[in-house]
Amino acid sequence: MKNTIEQLQNIAAQVRRDIIRMVHNAKSGHPGGSLGCADILTALYFEVMNLDSELQTDNTIKQDMFFLSNGHISPVFYSVLSRRGYFPIEELATFRKLGTRLQGHPTPAHHLPGIKVASGSLGQGLSVAIGAALAKKSNHDTNTVFVLTGDGELQEGQNWEAIMFAASHKVDNLIAIVDYNKKQIDGPTDAVCSLGDLPAKFQAFGWDVLTANGNQMDTIIDTINKSKSNLGNQKPVVILFSTEMGMGVDFMMGTHKWHGTPPNDEQAKTALTQLPVTLGDF
Repeated sequence: MKNTIEQLQNIAAQVRRDIIRMVHNAKSGHPGGSLGCADILTALYFEVMNLDSELQTDNTIKQDMFFLSNGHISPVFYSVLSRRGYFPIEELATFRKLGTRLQGHPTPAHHLPGIKVASGSLGQGLSVAIGAALAKKSNHDTNTVFVLTGDGELQEGQNWEAIMFAASHKVDNLIAIVDYNKKQIDGPTDAVCSLGDLPAKFQAFGWDVLTANGNQMDTIIDTINKSKSNLGNQKPVVILFSTEMGMGVDFMMGTHKWHGTPPNDEQAKTALTQLPVTLGDF
């Protein structure tokens, strides 16, 4: 293990603090899902993934790859990338500013290190990740492709075509992670368009399925490592991580209200009192 569980928790705590400050400074953005996924992204980038030491290159050969499908949670992605060393932490202050590299949805057009594809339109990331995984297989690259999707975006039909395709073509170097918070912009996913028994659906499509708590660092790492041991068995793997939207900020938890709503001055101040400074603010 490159970091202790406590060190990883401290990184995730700082990432959550970054998220609040970025969205508040910009007066727009998506804090809820970003806060909920802070532990998962921290575990991937600081512990689990095999990454080249030359982080600012576009080379993805002989290293793991990650795709963010639910691109609206860019605050957590940008924070983790900067804290991992892809670009200066100070650049987080430019989030959603006109003409900067840190736009509301990630895009490779601005040549920000760590961003491989645009991910504004929901439902497309899994298809892209499958293509990347097949490319690695054809190049005899044994590394893993990870993709994070929201549960709400699984209401998009393209995902189920991709899920069927990945199983049919035995894409067994792919780990899909679902942010299973059961909430989306308009309310609970069950109220908007129920996903039904999601684990059973993935199993029926021929995937290996794991479920776990996505806000508990040791559980996240253990589950991802277990999922990696399932690779190479002619089946793609999916992890349904149960998370809490707004995790770490009491008044943002338990509701979909903060999916795409920035905190005002007083709310940001209250939120930051609940999130410790562990690595230093930007």
